[in-house]
Amino acid sequence: MHHDTSLIDIIAVGLVVAFVFGALANRLRLSPLVGYLVAGMVVGPFTPGFVADQDLATQLSELGVMLLMFGVGLHFSLEDLMSVRKIAVPGAIAQIAVATALGFGLAWWMGWNALQGLVFGLALSVASTVVLLRAMEDRRMLDTNKGRIAVGWLIVEDLAMVLALVLLPALAGALGDGATAQAVAEAGGGAAVKAAQAEPNAWLSIAKAIGITLLQVAAFVAVMLVVGRRVIPWTLEKVAATGSRELFTLSVLAIALGVAFGSARLFGVSFALGAFFAGMLLNESELSHKAASDSLPLRDAFAVLFFVSVGMLFDPAILVTYPLQVLASFLIIVVGKSAAAYLIVRAFGHPKGTALTISASLAQIGEFSFILAGLGLSLKILPQQGHDLILAGALLSIVANPFLFTALDAWNRRHGMNTAGVTPAAEPEPRPGPPLEAHEHAIVIGYGRVGSHLARLLRERGVPLVVIDDNRDNVERAHAAGIAAIRGSAAADAVLAEAQPDKARIAVLAIAQPLEAGEAIAKLRALNPNLTVLARAHSEAEVAHLLAHGADGAVLAERELAHSLAEMILATPPYRALRVQPVP
Repeated sequence: MHHDTSLIDIIAVGLVVAFVFGALANRLRLSPLVGYLVAGMVVGPFTPGFVADQDLATQLSELGVMLLMFGVGLHFSLEDLMSVRKIAVPGAIAQIAVATALGFGLAWWMGWNALQGLVFGLALSVASTVVLLRAMEDRRMLDTNKGRIAVGWLIVEDLAMVLALVLLPALAGALGDGATAQAVAEAGGGAAVKAAQAEPNAWLSIAKAIGITLLQVAAFVAVMLVVGRRVIPWTLEKVAATGSRELFTLSVLAIALGVAFGSARLFGVSFALGAFFAGMLLNESELSHKAASDSLPLRDAFAVLFFVSVGMLFDPAILVTYPLQVLASFLIIVVGKSAAAYLIVRAFGHPKGTALTISASLAQIGEFSFILAGLGLSLKILPQQGHDLILAGALLSIVANPFLFTALDAWNRRHGMNTAGVTPAAEPEPRPGPPLEAHEHAIVIGYGRVGSHLARLLRERGVPLVVIDDNRDNVERAHAAGIAAIRGSAAADAVLAEAQPDKARIAVLAIAQPLEAGEAIAKLRALNPNLTVLARAHSEAEVAHLLAHGADGAVLAERELAHSLAEMILATPPYRALRVQPVP
């Protein structure tokens, strides 16, 4: 019997090819995003072989956009932004304006109209969250002043792009032609389009379209703040009380996609804005960390499909057909945008090292650029050539970004600083918490439910220890308990080095991520062959994996729980006599 399997084809083939090229990119020390985009080109219409259904790819990419924006909202931190608002807010706005103007100038040189130039410039102005955070985490910059400025700057850029996503359909309806108006109406911007078309004066039509859009957004925001702020966290807490992990995960995804869909249908705003607000309101719940971790696998899967679908739209021939335009786009991203950021940071009185760090961090573009380019293409306000130039610029800038950071690392070394850009001898921002007693100490990796109890028991028995955890809240809890703690991934060389495993006696991995744990164990074993290494596991396969990577022992939680319960049962009067009887 014949079945139409287009959806299965694109999901199965897309994920398999994305995995292959993503792993290859990672092996070459490039961002996996490069691999995902190349995978899209391989299954796209511009290369021979298998060609995925592009209409289905577009719909899957919409899901990817919603879940990406939900993740952005879930990790949105107003506190982080406010701590660096004096430089991040004006700096990001000025840098967006400069980059947009440069992109607009290139579009004008190519003979495009003003709206096309605006979309093109905006897409070149915003950096990739994924690429920036990865570079910062690798160099342990997130907790430095430079890292906070970069992240705050990125938050402002993201908020500006969310606003652009909301206003673009209105601008397209007011300034575009008949085909554009039809595309906007199909995208859900009908009210703004009709109002703009009914107004003979061009400027009044633009103002009316934007005004109606802003009223719709204001109504949506008001409902979310008044109703959603109470209903969403309350719903999450009630579902969590049931104890069903499956139901909890389902509730998180239902909130993300349900709010996104409802915002588009009831208020006429974008899926992206709805998903962003859903994540932002969930972030106020005490269960936000669990919501983030439980929804992460599905978010990652659809994010990968989003990048694959973007790659499908890219015609590699543009690299040969329009080499000067590709080079100009790349230079705007890597040179123009970075130079603007450098001058802005220096103008605010920050040192050269901080300015260079911010410049290198922002010298690339990524997911928001693809979302804007995709929206411009669907609204018929960005030519296919513009979409291809944006994607080519993204690919080249993401590939070039590690080399810029390598150059920055070399500059830091020449000036007596480490990879985080801090002078070890006179560190301006010392790590909070007690100092590490680096002599025959214990290293506890993970300060969650298991790690925190273990750390407390070791301290009660006078064992000197240091905690490693990549969660800021967990590190702050450890500091509050008087424990030396390091924030970062245990698989990162710089993080392990700071814990001084060469002087330690034992390391315990209390994290529930076997892949990261295995990598950390192998590195610990290489740094100190005499170190005793214990780990936590949740299955026999994980036990085998951890032991194969060098662990001296792995505790299987369920097995130890069964032993403890058996001991308690055999300690009760009816069964005490059974303790001495042999097992048949």
